[in-house]
Amino acid sequence: MKFLVTKELAYSKLLAYLMGSVVIAILMYVVLDIVMHSYVIGLDSTSIKSTLLGNVETFEEPILIDSLLLQVHIDLFMTLFALLILSSIYIRLYSKTPFVKTIIHSLFLLGIFTPIFLLLAYFWFDIFVYLWLLGFLLWHIMAFIISLAILKRLDFK
Repeated sequence: MKFLVTKELAYSKLLAYLMGSVVIAILMYVVLDIVMHSYVIGLDSTSIKSTLLGNVETFEEPILIDSLLLQVHIDLFMTLFALLILSSIYIRLYSKTPFVKTIIHSLFLLGIFTPIFLLLAYFWFDIFVYLWLLGFLLWHIMAFIISLAILKRLDFK
């Protein structure tokens, strides 16, 4: 419990290992989420357009709205879950650095608006496809970097 008051991990190696394990699980989630979205939706504009609207030449059907709503719902839930854990650990370990608020706010904004951009891309297409792709990649890159920074600060010995 001393970590909650002093923010020092030297007194509780078990807590450091627990936080490290959770961050490693979030790292695996971030990487596998990219793989899953590249398979289901695509990670380039032509495959995203084919997934959302279909493609007449290749006989692809557009995604059903209920499938898209389910995907957006799952993305919002999992993003919030990962964001809350990452941000709380990051703020706890890096509270004295000057850009913590900016990093956390941009991570939250990207994480929340990215699934909404995917839903808007289904209805008002062009610009939201690119916003979703940019937000998706930036959110995952930032979460990956923050996770690595947390693991570096935990300093397992």
